[in-house]
Amino acid sequence: MVQRVNSDNITIVMVRPRFPENIGSAARAMLNMGIKNLVVISPENYDLEKIRKLATHFASDVIDGIAIFENVKEALASYNYVVGTTARLGGERALVSSPSDMAKRLAELSQNNKIAILFGSEDKGLLNEDIRLCHELINIPSSDFSSFNVSQAVLLVCYELFLAGLEDKTKFSPRLASRHELDGMYEQVKDILIRIDYINNENPDYWMNKLRHYFTRLKLKAGEVSIIRGICRQIDWYGKSSYKKGAEDKINQRDIL
Repeated sequence: MVQRVNSDNITIVMVRPRFPENIGSAARAMLNMGIKNLVVISPENYDLEKIRKLATHFASDVIDGIAIFENVKEALASYNYVVGTTARLGGERALVSSPSDMAKRLAELSQNNKIAILFGSEDKGLLNEDIRLCHELINIPSSDFSSFNVSQAVLLVCYELFLAGLEDKTKFSPRLASRHELDGMYEQVKDILIRIDYINNENPDYWMNKLRHYFTRLKLKAGEVSIIRGICRQIDWYGKSSYKKGAEDKINQRDIL
């Protein structure tokens, strides 16, 4: 028995799209491959008439169900796994896989986890701050000209998801920590590491990216995030307690003298 990707748990996220026609074309491409959840973040020109024209009446349900956000972090807060698409490589985009490899992994993850797949704007793609919110990145292989129209990229990724499946019954896939839970943990870890002078306060994101890559490979569950945050709270309590005790000892020494 082949277990398919759970398309109900897959959401296509278009980040800062410039042209409403591309939103419509992407919606039609999604529907062709059985995916109906579409999120649009901070669109430059959200013209429903133009969107519907390219989507055609067949994808009207997808268009009617579009969720619009102004902020990427807010839009991704409820998702357990985030995949970003990129045409550029290197720098913070070092860990990149192919759409087919990604789709095979999502066949298992999608059974019990909400997954968002991000597509950037037509001219700039995803920004570095968007990339930092992703668990993994994918790059669509191409010939000399590597730039795809965003709706074409949506179709190619959705096609790979449609084809992907796992032979036989898969092992249990636990719920991963949501984007909101992870972001809270990262902020708490960053605050603690700055205060104990483990990372440079002038450029903390550079060092935090290394920790993000490490934790991403572990695919943290909600309970594990809670443990890490509990450790941070204990470090914070101990630091404040030690500081307070040191200050009291100094006062007592002055009183004795």
